Amino acid sequence: MLTCQVRMTKNGILCETEEMQVYLDPKNAHSGINFVSHAHSDHLPSKNGGTILTSIETQEIASLRGVKMKNHVQSLDDFTLIDSGHILGAKGVLFHDLFYTGDICTRNRGFLTGATIPKCKTLITECTFGLPEFTFPQVTDIQKHVNELISSLYGKGIPVILMGYQLGKAQTLTQLFGHWGPLYFHDSIKQMNDLHKKFGVPLNDGIGHSEAQKLGLLDKKPWIMIAPMASSKSEFVNEMKSKYGAVTIGFSGWAQSTKFAFGRRTDYSFPLSDHCDFSDLIDLVVKSGAEQVYTIHGFVNEFAAHLRKLGINAQPLIENSLDNFT
Repeated sequence: MLTCQVRMTKNGILCETEEMQVYLDPKNAHSGINFVSHAHSDHLPSKNGGTILTSIETQEIASLRGVKMKNHVQSLDDFTLIDSGHILGAKGVLFHDLFYTGDICTRNRGFLTGATIPKCKTLITECTFGLPEFTFPQVTDIQKHVNELISSLYGKGIPVILMGYQLGKAQTLTQLFGHWGPLYFHDSIKQMNDLHKKFGVPLNDGIGHSEAQKLGLLDKKPWIMIAPMASSKSEFVNEMKSKYGAVTIGFSGWAQSTKFAFGRRTDYSFPLSDHCDFSDLIDLVVKSGAEQVYTIHGFVNEFAAHLRKLGINAQPLIENSLDNFT
């Protein structure tokens, strides 16, 4: 049986056997196999090399964002891509009894179906929200509260801007709240939504904010707009507030955190995330049945320590750490 060596390098996670080298979400694609889990900028390689294994959606979204991934393939022998439920096209990868989650969410949200966790011997999991304080409400509860808030503001003639990450959160918000109208989009989100619709994602149409402003449509209040997350100091937000009296509602897993000031960036905030919360992460690890767990991205030490209290062999995967498994 082959022995696989797993270590964190300056270029990202490297898995090596006698037969192959596999980089997981590398900073730069190298010779060998390079797995790219999804198209958020912190997971895209800045240089090409070797073979890049990723979904067609990730490849096209990356191209839209200015990253051209050469030598791209959607499948390889002995590698199984598994929907991670994070954003459109996001995948985890299972090979050699190792499962790498990439960024992952096991909850259904709009058009996104939560990940199903495969059995494995070795699990490499993100733990962005790997502290007990991160407990997210059900999406249906968030929908109810936000719809009530929008209704209250609309009743006063106040326009509403829903704010979330341009890729992922914005499309979820479009599907959850796109029934309100008139519906407008920040230009960057309209472009991303159009690409999602190309892949069959059912999103309501709307007008880009520049065109709506040029046509004087924003003067006819109330309306709803979906825009990228930005601070209250941004030129765009200041203009929408001062000129149209818009109220901002932000969406993020950090929204109610005691450790981050996210909630002060918008008038209202709700904890809607494209990642697992703490209990989801625990459930993920248990369902995998992994004999060895490596934690990456987030509260790696705290989450690994909690897993060890549960009797699970876990440790952070940090640079200079090294382990073998068969």
